[in-house]
Amino acid sequence: MHSDDEPVGRVLSRRQALAALGLAGAGLTIVGGAGAAYASTGSAVTSSTSQVTGVVDCVAKPEMTEGPYFVDEGLNRSDIRTDPSDGSTVVGTTLTLNLSVLQVAGGACSALPGAIVDIWHCDAFGIYSDVAANNSVGKKFLRGYQVSNPAGKVKFTTILPGWYQGRTIHIHVKIRTTGTDGNPYEFTSQLYFTEEFQLAYLATEPYSAKGTRDTTNATDMWYGEAGDQMLLTTRRQGRGYTTDFCIGLDLSDTAVGADDSPGPGGPGGPPPTATPSATPSA
Repeated sequence: MHSDDEPVGRVLSRRQALAALGLAGAGLTIVGGAGAAYASTGSAVTSSTSQVTGVVDCVAKPEMTEGPYFVDEGLNRSDIRTDPSDGSTVVGTTLTLNLSVLQVAGGACSALPGAIVDIWHCDAFGIYSDVAANNSVGKKFLRGYQVSNPAGKVKFTTILPGWYQGRTIHIHVKIRTTGTDGNPYEFTSQLYFTEEFQLAYLATEPYSAKGTRDTTNATDMWYGEAGDQMLLTTRRQGRGYTTDFCIGLDLSDTAVGADDSPGPGGPGGPPPTATPSATPSA
């Protein structure tokens, strides 16, 4: 079993999350500068003091496996494309990832400031930094964290990830904060891309040099659990892409982060072994 298939925490389906909040069939709309979210039947929400600023699926997002490649590098930075060990920049198409971290409680969401948000993922050729199995020990590319601002927002500049054997394309995310019981609270999951988008950018350089991926969203064992709740919608931004995504956390759920999920895992293939590239690119 590939260690990137080992379960971490519980997986909450969309139906379960909506049922837990008593919001089945309801739309949810973010209003106001603080990012509070309320249930709606579909019409715009307005008031004398706030106006609609966006739409969010305000449910507790599902946890997913951490995998073997998380390294707590302590890199507080927004642009994670560079390697601080030598100043080089990884190749790949630029992706701006805007995340909003929200606390889900009582059928509403509020911005969660002060949360530590880590992301990490492989490069365009399927290589993770600072991993012995990837021959990249000492490298720190495509890793970093931000602290959510008063609106619960963080922003990362990175590249679109490549693929490696046994997994669909994904970005790992870990959020650390304090639960409602005063104890440390850690949420770990993965972000995904649509099939159409993956096929389009994998056909471009430098991604096309790796050949045809062996795993799609439909055949990935983790995407099938709840990946549709963690699916990114991208749009063009200059020569790259940008995406916005909200992550709702139920800080009263003390089981989050506990390694208590049974399951046999599944085939994942060996870890990638190619040498990482570090040539600047858009």
